[in-house]
Amino acid sequence: MTFLYIIVALVICFDFINGFHDSANSIACIVSTKVLSPFAAVCMAAFFNFIAFIVFEPRVAATMGKGIVDADVLNLNVIGAAVVAAITWNLITWWWGLPSSSSHTLVGGLVGAAIVSSGLSSVLMGGVIKIVAFIVIAPFLGFIFAHFLSSTIMWLFRKTPAFTVDKLFRRFQLVSASAFSLGHGANDAQKSMGIILLALILSGHATKQSVIPMWVVLSCQSAIALGTLFGGWRIVKTMGQKITKLKPFEGFCAETAGAISIFVATHWGIPVSTTHTITGAIMGVGARKGASSVKWGVTRKIFIAWIVTIPVSGIIGGIMYLFFNWIN
Repeated sequence: MTFLYIIVALVICFDFINGFHDSANSIACIVSTKVLSPFAAVCMAAFFNFIAFIVFEPRVAATMGKGIVDADVLNLNVIGAAVVAAITWNLITWWWGLPSSSSHTLVGGLVGAAIVSSGLSSVLMGGVIKIVAFIVIAPFLGFIFAHFLSSTIMWLFRKTPAFTVDKLFRRFQLVSASAFSLGHGANDAQKSMGIILLALILSGHATKQSVIPMWVVLSCQSAIALGTLFGGWRIVKTMGQKITKLKPFEGFCAETAGAISIFVATHWGIPVSTTHTITGAIMGVGARKGASSVKWGVTRKIFIAWIVTIPVSGIIGGIMYLFFNWIN
C-alpha cells in the first residue's frame, strides 16, 4: 500500500513537471507576439488545462493503461520505474531548453522497464508503433495545417492594411491559444490518469472495467495546470524566438493548426506529443516565408532530442526497474 502511495505521488509529480516543461507549447506563440504578458498567458493556459476533462472523454488514458504494455505482466515496480524515467528526461531536456515530448518519455520508460521485467514479448508493438509513428505524423500535420492556414490568410487579407490584420489577429490569438491549451490539458493529463488507473488495477483497488475515479481526474488536471502556471521559460525562448519570428496572425495559425491536430488525436485516443505538434506548426508558418526564415540549426537539435527520447527513457526505465526490484 505504501508503494502505491509513492507511485501515485510520483505520477502527480510527473504531471506537474509535464505542465512545467510543456507550458511553452501553449504560450510561446502568444508571448512572442506580445499579445499577452507571460504571467497572463500562463494563467490563461493553466485555466484551459484544468477544464479539459469537461470537454474530452478519457480515451488517451485508456491507451496508456492498456495499449502499450501487456497489463498481465505489469507490476508497481515497472510503473514506478517508468515514471521516474519520464521525470528524469523531462528535467534534463528542460535544463537544455529543448522541447522534447513528455508523452514519449513516459512511453519509453514504460517499455524499457517492461522489457527488463518480462522480456520483449510484454510490449504491445502495435500500440508502440502507433505512438512512435506520430513522432513524424504530429509535426507533419502541424506543419501542413499551419502552412496552408497562413497562406490562406495571407491571400484573404492581401489588400488589408498590415495594422488592421495585426489588430484583428491579436484578438483571434486569444482564442487559438486557449484552444491549444485545452488540447494540451486533455491529451497530456490523460496520460497520467491512465498510469494511476493502471497502478490501482495492479494493486487490487480497481478492475479493468473501472472508470477513472474523479479524484484521479481532478488531481491530474490540477497538477498539469499548476505546472503550466509555473512555466518553463527556457523552452519558451526556443519555441517562440529561435525557430522563426512570429506575427500575431502567424501565431494564430500555428496555435490553430496545433489545436486541430491534438483534438483529432485525443478523440481517437492517441497519446500525441503537443511539443512535436506545435513545433511543426511553427516551422510551417516560418516555411511559408521561405526556407531561410526557419533556423534549421535549432530545429536539428530539437529533432535529435525527439529521436533519442524513447530509447534514453527506456534505458533509464530499465535501470530504475532493477533498482526498485532490489529495494522491494
